[in-house]
Amino acid sequence: MTVLQTNPGAISDHAHAMGAKVEAFVRDVIVPYEKDARRDHHGAPTDELVNEMRAKAREAGVLTPHIREDGTHLSQRETAYVLIKSGLSPLGPLACNTFAPDEGNMYLIGHVGSPELKARFLAPLISGEARSAFFMTEPADWGGAGSDPSMMKTTCRKDGNHWIVSGRKTFITGAQGAKVGIVMAASAEEETKGGACMFLVDLPDPAIRIDEIPNTIDNSMPGGHATLTINDLRIPADQMLGQPGEGFKYAQVRLSPARLSHCMRWLGACIRAQEIATDYACRREAFGKVLIDHEGVGFMLAQNKILIEQCELMIDWCAAVLDTGSLGTVESSMAKVSVSEALMTIADNCVQVMGGTGVTDRTVVEQVFREVRAFRIYDGPTEVHKWSLAKKIKRGWREAQAGE
Repeated sequence: MTVLQTNPGAISDHAHAMGAKVEAFVRDVIVPYEKDARRDHHGAPTDELVNEMRAKAREAGVLTPHIREDGTHLSQRETAYVLIKSGLSPLGPLACNTFAPDEGNMYLIGHVGSPELKARFLAPLISGEARSAFFMTEPADWGGAGSDPSMMKTTCRKDGNHWIVSGRKTFITGAQGAKVGIVMAASAEEETKGGACMFLVDLPDPAIRIDEIPNTIDNSMPGGHATLTINDLRIPADQMLGQPGEGFKYAQVRLSPARLSHCMRWLGACIRAQEIATDYACRREAFGKVLIDHEGVGFMLAQNKILIEQCELMIDWCAAVLDTGSLGTVESSMAKVSVSEALMTIADNCVQVMGGTGVTDRTVVEQVFREVRAFRIYDGPTEVHKWSLAKKIKRGWREAQAGE
């Protein structure tokens, strides 16, 4: 029994039923695909594999389960209940259309986009017919924006009823093969100078050149994490997402729930890793007894159980804050730090419990370990979130001193 299951009133009957359907679908239909050889040279699932799994999800009624048929989103607490279950396999979010960056991009367009933009760009994402990419991070060797978006060097300038965007971007997840892009650039116009703008664009576009897709420790996301150059990308003015100069505000609309969604999905993966490690420890014998009866092993699994419950509590608390309409930037930072670090311990313990088997691809545990290690960095590394929280603590102290 989980925290989310025992929280009365937090989860509707619809979300309970959807969560059960998603879990059964991932365990029964998607887990067998984990051995499917249809992968690109980076190890990520090919579009052929993704489309096949999504067709089965559509048939099972679990495609994009966090968005209702009328286009409204489940609450964040309900989303947590469903997305944790979709994450029971690294392929589950891809199959169910709850994966990053699409889930966060759908949330942003749904909250900021005009009806016309939703019809053109959001609809194919919800239906699972298109993938998307969020163009924000820039290369360090270019002096561009990483975890500090105020350093953004990609610019946009007006030209009649169009905007022209030029610059460079890096670690753009899913850019290769995406059909929808959200491009973030600093305005060069006097009235909004330095303020960020966001644009929705059709992909691919000849003005966007992929320079490199490096091999990375994680490989669950199709399209990799590309570095690319944007050279005079011409975008109609009516494809701006929201208002000029408001891009940083919109980024927070997206990033706070997106950080939490990552926590949800990877918690699901670690729950599965814990199940596999527990099964191994209860069957494997050494020194006259099964491994779990050795304190060194049993205690690691016990620690994992505690951490899983703590992660669920943190996710539920942060989701409840977001459900109040708050941007939840502080709460999502704390959740991202707490959950990602706890999941790293859980995944590491599972590998250790399984010994040599844990570092092979005989089970999904090895992949979960790699994916969670990357999660500690993307959407803001642990250290950046702690630094941001420390600044807020200092500001609060100063305000308290001034009020004495």
